[in-house]
Amino acid sequence: MPAESVVTAAPSVRGVGAPRREPREGRPRWAFPSVAAVLVLFLAASSAPSPLYVVYQQQWQFTAWVLTVVFALYVVGLLGSLLVVGALSDHLGRRPVLAAAVGLELFALVLFAVAGDVFVLSAARVLQGMATGAATTALSATLADLEPAHARGRAGVITSVTPLTGLALGALGSGVLVEFGPSPTRLVYALLFGGFVLAGVVVARLPETSPRRPGAVASLRPRVAMPAYLRAEIVPAVPVMIAGWALAGMYLSLGPSVAAQLLGLHNHLIGGVVVTLLAGTGALAVALLRSRPASVLLAPASALLGLGTLMSLAGTVEELAWLAALGTVVAGFGVGASVLATFGTFARIAKPHERSAVFALANVISYLGNSVPAVLGGIAVTVLGLRTATEIYALTIVAITLVALVLRLIQIRARRRTLAAPPRLARRRTSRR
Repeated sequence: MPAESVVTAAPSVRGVGAPRREPREGRPRWAFPSVAAVLVLFLAASSAPSPLYVVYQQQWQFTAWVLTVVFALYVVGLLGSLLVVGALSDHLGRRPVLAAAVGLELFALVLFAVAGDVFVLSAARVLQGMATGAATTALSATLADLEPAHARGRAGVITSVTPLTGLALGALGSGVLVEFGPSPTRLVYALLFGGFVLAGVVVARLPETSPRRPGAVASLRPRVAMPAYLRAEIVPAVPVMIAGWALAGMYLSLGPSVAAQLLGLHNHLIGGVVVTLLAGTGALAVALLRSRPASVLLAPASALLGLGTLMSLAGTVEELAWLAALGTVVAGFGVGASVLATFGTFARIAKPHERSAVFALANVISYLGNSVPAVLGGIAVTVLGLRTATEIYALTIVAITLVALVLRLIQIRARRRTLAAPPRLARRRTSRR
């Protein structure tokens, strides 16, 4: 996410349920597409280091678990930022929060460019996560504020497709520069720095769409909750949520290493292509399936994730790059479907007054699923070797998808029993829930 969220861009969801502001007349036409471009830029920057991890590892000689910790530190910064400042732009205004996020991202890019050891790299990743978390929430809200009256729903589409699209573009662009450009550990950050300078100009010229209102300090207190009556709906969604984000974490952290060491694909561009196949297909799935009910997507998402992961594992074991790539595409479609299914479920079942806390829970589950398995996978690589660790990681994801399918089938059967029960008994069961 991983990178933010698909419901709110990698989930900027603290503001879900807040009163919608109608767009005002006279706002410049360039504002809406410019904000969308800045959102893509933030997510692209977050995945740009992925093809470089192999380079850093060769230069600084650190182990695989250190690599995955560096990856996970981004998630720590991102999740902390989402939970703490996710609603701040509703109180201070969009522009101040966006300006701070752009400034923090610029500082992180400077650290990336001058990094000479893993400690500076880690600090850069934490700051980048914090900047991305603050920016995605404010940018998603700004898109909703600026949405043209003649194109209702456009903001939702963009914030749904943007996260995975940005991840794909960032990894691919970085891979191209690392392989074919000079100074591989600096050029990509220099170009991103220039992009964020332009983003700063955009933010400075944006009209303010959210007036100041009291409650800024109170909004900094994280609120996470899972109401008891929602557990029956939430629990079946958790395994597929974990499986999808864990797979994304593996690709973003260890994917380039697997391509180079197990498949013999040492071209650094392949490291970006690996991430792009997963994230890009996921973005396509979100675009194609966004109108489908979340409940319909839960089982297919689990099946696609499990099947795609097995295909990729088979391709890796047999050293068949084409099969691994095909499996990645299938799994990527499952990732996109899983994001829509899980966050769509949270959006459907939570009441307006509890959406903030419920979506905060979704963020915690998603990003812990994205980071913790990746770190454990890095430790396993150090202890067991890359091949064995990759096999265990992939088979664990497959097992989690099977659990998700079983839970979904149990849920469907319980609903059918409720519908088939006599009216009085059905009402009694409903009241108990």
